[in-house]
Amino acid sequence: MTDATTREPKPTAQRPFTIAVCGGGIGGLALAVGLLHQGIPVHVYEAAHAFAEIGAGIGFGPNSVRAMSLIDPAIQKGFEKRATHNAYPEKRGTFFDFRHGMDGPHGEAGALITPVKDKTGALATVHRAHFLDELVKLVPDECASFGKRVEEVEEVEYGVKLTFHDGSTAEASAVVGCDGIKSRVRAILLGDENKTAHAQFTGKYAYRGLIPMDKAVQALGDELARNSQMYCGYHGHVLTFPIEKGEIMNVVAFKAKSDGKWEDERWVLPMKWEDLNEDYKDWGDKVKCILALMEKPDLWAMFDHLPAATFTKGRICLLGDSAHASTPHQGAGAGMALEDAYVLSSLLGSIHKSSDIERAFKAYDAVRRPRAQKLVVTSREAGTVYEFEADATGDDPLAIKADLDTRWDWIWGEDLPKELEEARKIFSDGGEL
Repeated sequence: MTDATTREPKPTAQRPFTIAVCGGGIGGLALAVGLLHQGIPVHVYEAAHAFAEIGAGIGFGPNSVRAMSLIDPAIQKGFEKRATHNAYPEKRGTFFDFRHGMDGPHGEAGALITPVKDKTGALATVHRAHFLDELVKLVPDECASFGKRVEEVEEVEYGVKLTFHDGSTAEASAVVGCDGIKSRVRAILLGDENKTAHAQFTGKYAYRGLIPMDKAVQALGDELARNSQMYCGYHGHVLTFPIEKGEIMNVVAFKAKSDGKWEDERWVLPMKWEDLNEDYKDWGDKVKCILALMEKPDLWAMFDHLPAATFTKGRICLLGDSAHASTPHQGAGAGMALEDAYVLSSLLGSIHKSSDIERAFKAYDAVRRPRAQKLVVTSREAGTVYEFEADATGDDPLAIKADLDTRWDWIWGEDLPKELEEARKIFSDGGEL
């Protein structure tokens, strides 16, 4: 890599075009693996000086695991190598056991509200960084450049020209923005002045931390520590699940911000114990115990995206959090990025000339945008259900159970090959619905 223009990778005989991917997180690398699997030259431009994921544990539903296999079976193989499941065999298909997190008129702290289950048992968690490591192994070194924070994307005669913060440039037939919730590519595509180009505060924040499993078991007992739990309460919820093959408990404690505003430019802040203790002073002993055991916790503001009118414009396209950043309340954001990567890489794998890229991008947008943006909306809704704020369910355990019993059906049950088939039909019809 020089400071001069980086020429696009040499196209193959079968694929006379190249794709630039801006961002090397889970979505960007999954797309890169998919494109390579399809025989498409790709180059990943990562702003940091190495591939890295922030945060610790992340959950994947059955749709996500299917997407991994469909993109490239090597992704699923790497995931299974790192994945952690609930410790008890009978809990293998349990997403979370939803419980009361505080004493209330409808139940004591710790009482079970309902388990949420997937009958396939394909639910699993993983440490973000470790899953990313497995994806990195599938992308050749020569297909990535670091310290490349994109600043401008210009459409030119041959495709796109990227300009980076360090002054260097690069060329490709097209670019896919996978640069996360603060995506510069999104702002370029939608326009900096467009309010949908930038993330919005959701009114909630979260404390994130880890607990060694031996300490968690000692404090909570074996079942609660080693299997996924969700503690619900007024204007907050706390979730725990095992990662690192059961050696670590991942903890995320959510709270509604009373004024609904976030004014700090930073979205991740050092945590103050006095603030955490004040936030959960009315919660049950189990929750207080969990929070007290967290090691090196941080405070994270929860942002998401307003629905964009499109995920594509010309030779520019968006994927994952760049396209549809969501709150984590349904555990499906990363899975949606994997679905995106499957559909987009497969569509691009079906074409043989660069002039068809725009039509492929439009077909991808037509099938992926409605589903992905639905997740953003329903994920916000889920947060209000867990925190007894939703008008339809309030703090009624039976109403909450009825909501949760079907909430994940449309997410987990998606027929991804059928979705791709629909996208291919749209492509054949000209890229428009």
